[in-house]
Amino acid sequence: MTSSFEFSTYPARLSDAERDKALEVLRDGVAQGRLSHETFVRRMELALAARHADELAALTADLPRENRFSRALFGSVEAVSGFTVRLRRAWQAERLPKLLLPHPSRGHALRIGRDPASGLRLNHETVSRVHAELSRQGGLWVLRDLGSTNGTTVNGRRVIGAAVVREGDQVSFGRMAFRLAVD
Repeated sequence: MTSSFEFSTYPARLSDAERDKALEVLRDGVAQGRLSHETFVRRMELALAARHADELAALTADLPRENRFSRALFGSVEAVSGFTVRLRRAWQAERLPKLLLPHPSRGHALRIGRDPASGLRLNHETVSRVHAELSRQGGLWVLRDLGSTNGTTVNGRRVIGAAVVREGDQVSFGRMAFRLAVD
């Protein structure tokens, strides 16, 4: 008596690596502006629910795929350009005029602005009359923007309300930039 077994063949299950490749193509599509955020989210959900390779291929068919060489080339260019930006910032920071932090024993805050009554008067068109205030609070230096028109930044980031600062930080009031230093 001979028995025969029949096996139904199902397509192989998708691997995590295949899904990751498809998701990477979708992320690149968003980064390049080829997909909206909503389209990306919907396609990502479909990619995670996909059971067959052809379903993944349909989700990424309208997006260009980068080969390894172009990905390596773009990654290298990105790394070099990031380095040059950091180098330029470091070069400029060393050339900035120093702004000495007031002695901690001084009890009142240092007002910064175009107003002649300011403790630090900056006569520049991008500096507001009452621009910012530097004070000592609980052992820390705090820089507070006082509603200036052109903003106050610390290390390139705009101050919303107040920010803790320390020696070596780069601060800007409008287009006037300084490096904080201790006497």
